[in-house]
Amino acid sequence: MSVLEDYKGQIPAWCPGCGNFGILKAFKEAMVELGLEPHQFTIVSGIGQAGKFPHYLKCNTFNGLHGRTLPVATGMRLANHEMLVIAVAGDGDCYGEGGNHFIHAMRRNINVKLFVHDNQIYGLTKGQASPTSLEGMITKNQPFGVFSEQLNPIAIAVANDCSFIARSFAGDTLHLKEIIKEAIKHKGFSLVDILQPCVTFNKINTYEWYNQRIYKIEPEYNPENRIEAFKKALEWGEHIPIGIIYKNRRPILEERIPIIKDNPLVKQPVDLSVLDNIMKEFF
Repeated sequence: MSVLEDYKGQIPAWCPGCGNFGILKAFKEAMVELGLEPHQFTIVSGIGQAGKFPHYLKCNTFNGLHGRTLPVATGMRLANHEMLVIAVAGDGDCYGEGGNHFIHAMRRNINVKLFVHDNQIYGLTKGQASPTSLEGMITKNQPFGVFSEQLNPIAIAVANDCSFIARSFAGDTLHLKEIIKEAIKHKGFSLVDILQPCVTFNKINTYEWYNQRIYKIEPEYNPENRIEAFKKALEWGEHIPIGIIYKNRRPILEERIPIIKDNPLVKQPVDLSVLDNIMKEFF
């Protein structure tokens, strides 16, 4: 049985008050309550403040290229679908550089759990606008305000029939912990968009700003109703819903590939003579 101390990694270098601390706390508690040991899962990240997340945990980790979190996570699942694979990314990393991968991971329904630290700014590179920055927001690189319309990842996910879609808030670690647990238990691609204040570079979307707007989705809400999920996805501004917005039951990619369906690649025998014969055709 794991305890919180089992997950202790390096000392975080995030700014004091960063929303990432709440995410880290909720994640550790969720893993302990799910009864998972550190060696039973792998976390993949790209670049950014969110990309440092695996450094501050003790478990299997892979820190790769900017925006390429999901291709690596997909490869891991295809090699060994008995391993729980968790992808961590920031809003710029996932919805900007990795936007193409985000769409196709949902379409394929690879059984990866994606937690996006959505602080609506590029924090590591000191405050440029990200795809989820509010239109008109003034940053160091956008002195006249952001000209582009704010990207809505929840609506994109509903449109792509993503298997599990939820939103939570780094300032409410109890709620976030329960959402993380539900995302991990769900069979299929899971997206959790985590609203996370950046106390240094985003002076608009603060803890106070979120606390005045977010509300928990009503218990009677049916997350399997896609039309209602679209309505929830479009709520933003004065009222922002948090909770499970949509989920469905679709076959996962790993179970649709006959060669790995019953036996992971890592457990299959390797015959190097086959490779030698293939190479002889080219030399």
